[in-house]
Amino acid sequence: MPLMTHRFASLGLALCLALSVVPAGAEKADMTKPMNVEADALRYDELKQTTVFTGRVVATKGTIVIRGARIEVRQDAEGYQFGVVTAEPGKRAFYRQKREGLDEFIEGEAETIEYDGRLDRVKFIKLAELRRYRGGALSDEMQGNLIIYDNANDTFSVDGGPASPAAGGRVRAVLSPKPAASGPGAAASAPGVLQSTPALDGGKK
Repeated sequence: MPLMTHRFASLGLALCLALSVVPAGAEKADMTKPMNVEADALRYDELKQTTVFTGRVVATKGTIVIRGARIEVRQDAEGYQFGVVTAEPGKRAFYRQKREGLDEFIEGEAETIEYDGRLDRVKFIKLAELRRYRGGALSDEMQGNLIIYDNANDTFSVDGGPASPAAGGRVRAVLSPKPAASGPGAAASAPGVLQSTPALDGGKK
């Protein structure tokens, strides 16, 4: 099937495969918003129910923003959507979405980003970084080789590895207390809070 050039194309039902299943913790209004895609080319396979966008791809759907060199999306027989976003060599793909009912955003970068509509889950693979912003300020930050963000349960896991940006393949994390827990001694008493260290700050890209 020949390649077609689409610039900021508002996709219809046949091509609107990506991101129409919105995670439970994500902005619910995103579900009703159209998806707009900017790309140099696309290829659609109706039999396989897959669409591939290539060339400086930017996809938006409500509060969702995705950027990468290539985005491939597919739909299974039950209507669930799955996608893989890949970056240009030497760069990272990008994903951002507002959290429902909160002045918070989750955003991440990695060489490859996979989202699973059935499990409401996003994976950031290789040179992965996940950030949470509260009120526009950076709150939490994690780095590793593999980061899995489970939208349905609002949980995440971070694994190190040879491709991890942390020295020795270890995980790096800076977790801030919520505003309600702020104040003298709050950071020290908040369970599970990791404070920044010179090693962490010096290693940030």
